[in-house]
Amino acid sequence: MKQLSFTTESPSESRVIASSGVFQIELLKHVGEDDYPTLVEISEHLVPEYGVKASLTKATIHRYFNKAGSLPFIARYRRNIIGYIIGVPLEELSHEPWARLDVNFGKGNTLYTYAFVVMSQYKGNGYAKMLKRVYLSWAKKRGTTRYITGHVKLGVSSKFSGDIQIINRVDNWQGTGYIFEYYSRDLGPLSQPHLQKHNPPLVSRTKSD
Repeated sequence: MKQLSFTTESPSESRVIASSGVFQIELLKHVGEDDYPTLVEISEHLVPEYGVKASLTKATIHRYFNKAGSLPFIARYRRNIIGYIIGVPLEELSHEPWARLDVNFGKGNTLYTYAFVVMSQYKGNGYAKMLKRVYLSWAKKRGTTRYITGHVKLGVSSKFSGDIQIINRVDNWQGTGYIFEYYSRDLGPLSQPHLQKHNPPLVSRTKSD
């Protein structure tokens, strides 16, 4: 894979949410351009299954990861980013017909799981499950998110726990040749945003970290 080069600006800002030995999950406030190449490289792991649109670019990182209302987390192993999950407000996908047809479009109560990936060599040890569990927990704690939606291969959502509904199915999703399901997960009635009094403070990371 050819090397990617971006102009360095401000470093990433993140908060450690969960950790276990050499593994940790961070909530991102801002993605600095130092981390763009790594995120783009990891996103390439999604292309065979989700199509070329799953590959991140500088523009999509800035648009979704650094967008107010988004909920992005990264997973690290020995300080190296090995995966990420990001939820974006459904309304940010107004250019997609399926998004506009969602009954909750415009209500501000739905996060679409834009991408969820952990590098293959780190699968099978619970890291992906921990990352998703943190994502769902924090989505509910915000107090404004009732539903989490996303696209997965046909049959995958049947393995999910919780209140899951299949909204529709798409043949040949993004030119992959696979049938994908658009699912919705009901997180339950909205409550007041949870005050994160006991979480670590926001920290800035640089290459020397």
